[in-house]
Amino acid sequence: MIQTDHKSVANALCMAFLATLLGFVSSQAALAVEKGSTRMASAAKLRDQALKTNVAWSVVESLTTEVGSRPAGTAADRAAVVWAQAKLLELGFANVRTQEVIVPQWVRGTAEFSVLAPFPQTMPSIALGGSAGTPDAGLTSEIVMAADVPALLAMPRSAVEGKIIFLSTRMRRSRDGAGYGIAVRSRREGPAAAAGLGAIGLVMRSIGTDQNRTPHTGTLSYIIQQPRIPALAISNPDADSLERRLAGGRKVTVLMKNTSRDLPQTRSANVIGELPGTDPDPEIVLLGAHLVSWDPGTGAQDDGAGIAIIVGAVKDIVDAGLKPRHTLRVVLFANEEFGLSGATRYAQLETDKLPKHVLAIEADSGAGPVYRIDTLLPDARPGLGKDIFSVVRSLGVDNGSNKASGGADLGPLKSAGVPIMDLKLDATYYFYIHHTVNDTLNQIDPAKLSQATAVHAVAAWLAASEAPALSAAPPPPPAK
Repeated sequence: MIQTDHKSVANALCMAFLATLLGFVSSQAALAVEKGSTRMASAAKLRDQALKTNVAWSVVESLTTEVGSRPAGTAADRAAVVWAQAKLLELGFANVRTQEVIVPQWVRGTAEFSVLAPFPQTMPSIALGGSAGTPDAGLTSEIVMAADVPALLAMPRSAVEGKIIFLSTRMRRSRDGAGYGIAVRSRREGPAAAAGLGAIGLVMRSIGTDQNRTPHTGTLSYIIQQPRIPALAISNPDADSLERRLAGGRKVTVLMKNTSRDLPQTRSANVIGELPGTDPDPEIVLLGAHLVSWDPGTGAQDDGAGIAIIVGAVKDIVDAGLKPRHTLRVVLFANEEFGLSGATRYAQLETDKLPKHVLAIEADSGAGPVYRIDTLLPDARPGLGKDIFSVVRSLGVDNGSNKASGGADLGPLKSAGVPIMDLKLDATYYFYIHHTVNDTLNQIDPAKLSQATAVHAVAAWLAASEAPALSAAPPPPPAK
């Protein structure tokens, strides 16, 4: 009878299990390397093909020609929703649908601003978005200058009450557009701050970096406890002229007129289209831009270009014959300019599905080019940004940080914990035309638009072809 060495048998079984496990891990690693190599090669090929296509240009050309400016709640806004659905269907998107959104409706009317004394002169002006109107005869008053909102709030009420306030805040030009976030406080908060001190109206230096005699519009925010005073913007050159008149504490008298008014809220919609993922229960990579625009121009760069970039990027993926494992979802948000109504509504309607959103990218800073990649990804996913950078660095793109901020329409998603990626669009000259009559198609450089579209296509493809971010799990152990 042979005596069994139980310890030897146990050791042999353990060694066999380890060999099987190591073999499994090795085969999985080899398969992952092979798949990764194919995935990266596909991304490089996609990059090169996307640079040669004109899909993005044709999209923004169509939007600005067939619809034009698209203020929230207007007939043009509704026409843009119809246009977007038809365009996504035409380009082969699936699951094209809308989400109803309630939006404000504001009529700009006409604006007038004149210096009466000393040295009379009429200056081009434009109402800030949401501004109240003046009496029919306008408002005539002394004008008092403040550098910004903190300086205004530091003024005694006696210096402000019954007067018109001039905010002279200058915007600093920069590639990343950071100067806008600093200066825009004057536009958003200035009217309410002035009203709180008893001012009867506000005129401000445009939030823009150009030196043209072209005023810039944009949204203001009233406070319900304060009067709604009228608010206009004048151009940088005219703001300089007004500053010179006020130099030395001279008294300057002005006239402002504005026929803006509010209408009842109305309906608009988010428009959604998808390239479905191949996984049985795919995660979602969201690409966003906003459909509305201000009315002076045709909304070509803000945000027609953003729409063109994300729609063109997904179309380039389709035309390359690539099939993502996760769903690529394009969302054209309603009413970004006048209160983020569409972004808020999307997050509300998708609450249960937000955990399936594994990345969100927004294009809303002009027509490109992309110059840097910033991410806001969990520690478990450090490789995505590096993969994208390795493919697009040849296009002049730098690798940034893991401190992405996300665009305005991504705010509700970011707050819900959705990972964010910023493909930073060069904004050096964007604020020359931002919210002005000059936001037109001829301001877009087709080559820069193609570069931006190619970078977004690569980022979208690599994100949508990643291993599942939520459901990835280690391989099961071999059966005993």
